[in-house]
Amino acid sequence: MSDVTAGSSRLQTDLFQILRDGKARTRSELAGITGLARSTVAARIEALMELGLIGPIEDAVSTGGRPSSQFAISGSNRIVAGADIGASHVRVALSSLTGEIQGELKETIPIDRGPEEVLGWVVSGLEKLLAESGRSESDLLAIGVGLPGPVEHRSGRPINPPIMPGWDKFDVPGWIGRSFSVPVLVDNDVNIMALGERHVAWPGVDQLIFVKVATGIGAGIISGGVLQRGAQGTAGDIGHIAVTRGEDIPCQCGNRGCLEALASGPAIARVLRSDNAIEAETSNDVVGLVKQGNLQAIQAVRQAGRDIGEVLTTCVSLMNPQVIVIGGSIAQAGEHIIAGAREVVYARSMPLATESLHIVQSRTGADAAIVGAALLALDHALSYVNVEKMILENEPKLARA
Repeated sequence: MSDVTAGSSRLQTDLFQILRDGKARTRSELAGITGLARSTVAARIEALMELGLIGPIEDAVSTGGRPSSQFAISGSNRIVAGADIGASHVRVALSSLTGEIQGELKETIPIDRGPEEVLGWVVSGLEKLLAESGRSESDLLAIGVGLPGPVEHRSGRPINPPIMPGWDKFDVPGWIGRSFSVPVLVDNDVNIMALGERHVAWPGVDQLIFVKVATGIGAGIISGGVLQRGAQGTAGDIGHIAVTRGEDIPCQCGNRGCLEALASGPAIARVLRSDNAIEAETSNDVVGLVKQGNLQAIQAVRQAGRDIGEVLTTCVSLMNPQVIVIGGSIAQAGEHIIAGAREVVYARSMPLATESLHIVQSRTGADAAIVGAALLALDHALSYVNVEKMILENEPKLARA
């Protein structure tokens, strides 16, 4: 690749990254932002339109003479796909390049049925969505997948997932890739929930922790606007941090006193059964009792919030987040778990760290994961490196035409 070609494609790609904010701009506006000549901008726009990455939209308001055409990523005809795989459900969706969900399907499938059956439904579901939308695989840029267990992000393989028998080290990207010849990105569910929540509810926030409280407890960490996975992909595994109050309570990980053993949905249900003789087994049972006004359930959820707050106090000291979001099924119990967490975090953290800190319930709820899965695909497909690659691969085709 010559220096001239490299420089040309870099300018095209930088122009595209400017348009990724979704705002429509004219050629003149883009020339002003980039410092390029209008003729150069026009050529770049043409190249990006040939790839289907941007498109023309309504004309700009005229100040006299012919109105100027505007271009935006929202005019693109390309898409990505997302798959949210939970303990008992699978959800697939198509998304525009601005992250807007354009069609989705959902099915109840227990994760313990194994990867072939679950991923088989993902593939058939995406094929159905593509057909219903009049799209083809050629319009698809990438697929993002969320799994309810630890994932080695580099390979996309689940690693020793506790509630996923048969999934350990299974080649999820390779299996889906047999049906779709596009990149397949895989991450754990709480990481993609953090991406989805930030995109929808906190787009201007660069320091955010998303805590999922359900069958297990985990956190997705966004620092400096970037999702943090850690060296082995286990960043945010706060469910297995020890909590003072639970020193004698065994956890499924083999240790004692883990946050998950005290404050997860099944742990709260266990307390209600053992201490109050109340029939409860799952997170949904606990939430149902809270919504009915059961005092013992409300008190148990509030205490779970305090236990979570004890761990979050350390997170606040380490990360100084702007926002902590509580999501997952137990978050549906409303302000009770949030109140417990706030009580401890605000009491134990340094005032400077908490004066502008928001601890809130998830605003996206059940949609966080599917939106985040699509964003996982988007961030990969529309990265500088991959857009540059598409431009360079398309140049010989344009020359032949």
